[in-house]
Amino acid sequence: MKVTVVGAGAVGATTADNIARKELCEELVLLDIKEGLAEGKAIDMMQTCTLLGFDTKVTGSTNDYAKTKGSNVVVITSGIPRKPGMTREELIGINAGIVKGVTQNILQHSPDAIIIVISNPMDTMTFLALQSSGLPKERVIGMGGILDSSRFKYYLSTAIGCSAADLQAVVIGGHGDTTMIPLTRLATYNGTPVSNILNEEQLKKIAADTMVGGATLTGLLGTSAWYAPGATAAALVETIVRDEKKLIPCCVSLNGEYGQKDICLGVPVVVGKNGWEKIIDFKLNEEEQAAFNKSAEAVRTMNNVLGTLNV
Repeated sequence: MKVTVVGAGAVGATTADNIARKELCEELVLLDIKEGLAEGKAIDMMQTCTLLGFDTKVTGSTNDYAKTKGSNVVVITSGIPRKPGMTREELIGINAGIVKGVTQNILQHSPDAIIIVISNPMDTMTFLALQSSGLPKERVIGMGGILDSSRFKYYLSTAIGCSAADLQAVVIGGHGDTTMIPLTRLATYNGTPVSNILNEEQLKKIAADTMVGGATLTGLLGTSAWYAPGATAAALVETIVRDEKKLIPCCVSLNGEYGQKDICLGVPVVVGKNGWEKIIDFKLNEEEQAAFNKSAEAVRTMNNVLGTLNV
């Protein structure tokens, strides 16, 4: 098993570190355009292997895609991070060309790879990767929903005073401050609806905090978060390489599901060795469906920007 992580910045390096520690593959390639960055971080990681007890071989490469040949899974983190005050829409012009180029270069050497997109704006970059690659839709996955759901569980666990591991809580829709939809109605604490524990005002605040979870960290850190995104990407890689058939929210191509088509958006999907395998219908109520449709409209507006760019 071989995995490539494109982009050796904070998110990419954290993703690679988590993959190596979990021994999800025999060979891991970290690639970056900046001279020496990927090589240096790869060596640094390999010098922890005897301390942490993993055998994954980590190598770095400066923009040499030949070294990624035969990758089974490729994680794309490339692009500039979101800065304080910057919207995901503003990232499109810069990151679109990067993601398209990376996707095409990867597939020249690994035509059978499953592509995981982290680069922002994630929903639009996933749509671009799918359109520019010509891959079957099941092999292109955006990971935003898993990260947003993890943040949702964090805020719920803090309010309840429980372990986040005992919570089931899902965020669907776009991976954006105004487009994600924390499904408070369906969230449970070991089978008990959280609405039996928290009142409506508390749940509304948790949903609002979840929606700006990324922006909150950007404001505090001065750049995008990396620990949770990196761990999230590694968890998705694990679900694929170990064929776990987990039900997780991911950004995937819709063709009528949840009332939308010709768009990549976050919905609950079963993920295994071949990518995402099927979409699960959560039977949204009228209010949730309206929010999902509004989210789709916003993401589609961002996708339309791609048509004005020379990518």
